[in-house]
Amino acid sequence: MDLSDLESKLKESQSSRMRLVVTDGVFSMDGDVAPLTGICDLAEQYGAMVFIDECHATGFLGPRGRGTDELLGVMDRVHIVNSTLGKALGGAAGGYTVGPKPLIDLLRQRSRPYLFSNSLPPPVVGSALRAVELLLASNEISQSMTAKTMRFRNKMTEAGFTIAGSAHPICPVMLGDARLASLMADDMLKLGVYVIGFSFPVVPKGKARIRVQISAAHTNEDIDHCVDAFIQTGRKHGVVS
Repeated sequence: MDLSDLESKLKESQSSRMRLVVTDGVFSMDGDVAPLTGICDLAEQYGAMVFIDECHATGFLGPRGRGTDELLGVMDRVHIVNSTLGKALGGAAGGYTVGPKPLIDLLRQRSRPYLFSNSLPPPVVGSALRAVELLLASNEISQSMTAKTMRFRNKMTEAGFTIAGSAHPICPVMLGDARLASLMADDMLKLGVYVIGFSFPVVPKGKARIRVQISAAHTNEDIDHCVDAFIQTGRKHGVVS
């Protein structure tokens, strides 16, 4: 997220024959969207390529669910995209890399995980293909995700909670204390909401949170029930009034 640091690294490495800027499209613990426009600007200025990991963006970010690069309008400026079939596109297994043909040819010849892994089971391939077909046919699913995400984020903020990130379905409810996050998650389960508390070493000390993930399968009633459960639990533990 630090463009100044990236520029300094690009300046230091100008003697290298080839340079690749590697970043997550979305940083999964905080729901932060990478500043891809600035990253692409710097990469072009200093003659580097851009590689993004889209595991937490494919299928729902952008008007058609194409990911972070579509959301920020830089699809023609990113050289390599790596992502998963195991999250928004079905939740089973597998993943993919797209990029220039010489790169893909090289991976097929030299990539050990590709050479020494079994092929994906046909049902996984079929479900992933169908998910992609649904996304290509309509933007209804991605728009629904956006609306549900903002419904949760707005209601939680109004209730007094601090939600990290912005406009992403990964919605970290920041609590700070590890024991508090664990206790609140346990109490949420008793109210019919399954969430997980994250604390050190998964996140920095003092940054414990409960990470909520909004799904296209959730209804508005599900969202409201989750918010109500957070308010009830938050009042019990003195997080909100």
